[in-house]
Order: sequence, then C-alpha cells, then structure tokens
Amino acid sequence: MSERAVLEVIALDAEDAIAARAGGADRLELVTDMAADGLTPPTTTLTAVRSAVDIPLRVMLRLTDGFAAGDVDRLVRVAGELRAAGAEEFVLGFLEAGGGVDLGAVERVVTALDGCPWTFHRALDHATDRDSVRKQLDGLPGLDTYLTAGSPAGVDEGLPTLLSEASRAGDQQLLVGGGLRLDHVPTLRRAGVTAFHIGGAARPGGWSKPVSVEAVREWRRALDAG
Repeated sequence: MSERAVLEVIALDAEDAIAARAGGADRLELVTDMAADGLTPPTTTLTAVRSAVDIPLRVMLRLTDGFAAGDVDRLVRVAGELRAAGAEEFVLGFLEAGGGVDLGAVERVVTALDGCPWTFHRALDHATDRDSVRKQLDGLPGLDTYLTAGSPAGVDEGLPTLLSEASRAGDQQLLVGGGLRLDHVPTLRRAGVTAFHIGGAARPGGWSKPVSVEAVREWRRALDAG
C-alpha cells in the first residue's frame, strides 16, 4: 500500500482552518494577503487558528510581494514574535536579484527559528538554478520540505521536473503546489510524490470566500485513491 499523502491547505483565518481540518487536511500553511501571493500573518491570527484546530501549521515568513528578503532584521524579529506566540513550523525562501538563493538572509532567519521545521517555498521555481539552491541549502537546520510546481508557470509546465525530482531520494519532502489540479494527482502519486499543497483549489468561490470543506474532502479522496 502506498504511503498516505500529506494534504496541506492554505488558511487565512480560523474559519479556513476549521474547514480544512474537517475536509481532511493534514497541515495548514498560514498566510495573509493572497493578492501579494501570501505574506506573514499577524500573531493574533496565529493564536486564533491555534486555538481553533490542533493539526500542524506552517507560518509564512514573507514581508513583501516577490522573493527578496527585504528587511531581514524585521523578519528575524517577526519570527521571534511568532515563535513566542506558539508557532512551531515555518515557510520561507529568499532570492537575490540575480535569481540565486539569498543564503545570508535565509541563514539569519533560520538561526532565529532555532531548529523549528520549515519549508523552502516556491522561490525555488523562480531561481536561476534549482539544483544549486538545493545544494546551498543542504544541511540547514530544520529544512525538511520544498514547495514547488517544478516551474514558475505552474505544475502543467513543471511536471517533467517534478517527476524527475520525485525519483531522487533526498532528505527533504517534495510538496507539490502551484497550479495543481486533481488530474495531476495520479501521475504524481505514481512517481512517488507524497505531499500536496492547495490554495485556490480549496476555494471554489475564490479568495474572498472561505475554504470549502467539500473541496478539501474531494482532494483528500483523490490523494487516498492514488
């Protein structure tokens, strides 16, 4: 029997979190401001979500749209505030202007996380050299997941890359998300992908509407069938 796949759902608030859990999500990615592709939520949102559900959640560390780190001092401060408020897992990823990983910024923030598990997000898809990014990040404390579509354009275009990377054994889990559709699931599951990330797919009514229990449940069924 194949390994049960992890389903991670983007949540903006406690209502989303409750619906995602009810639909069968294993983990949440907690963000705010999806118009900017997901920024760091306020600590009040974190505490509300943590009070509402007990499933794991990863909190975004990203202050501005794009993949530049911006104010790293502030990022470090915010990471500390979120940890003090109960955050135990995180999502981050910073690139330099030329498309290489901003290793200095990543290392400073990771130091502030003090061993907490974290995901390097889709900055990987926008890097000039994905393999170089992974080599440079190798060994950083807490890094256990890469969120990727295989391409900046999404899973449709990135599928060959994802299938290739899924076949390589590694210490980090491949979490596939970004233009992911239900019809991608069987191919990805056959290739050995064990983690899936959805945002808009959990909200048939769009980002102005809450997560749909039934939409998440449909994904849960598809992953379990795969």
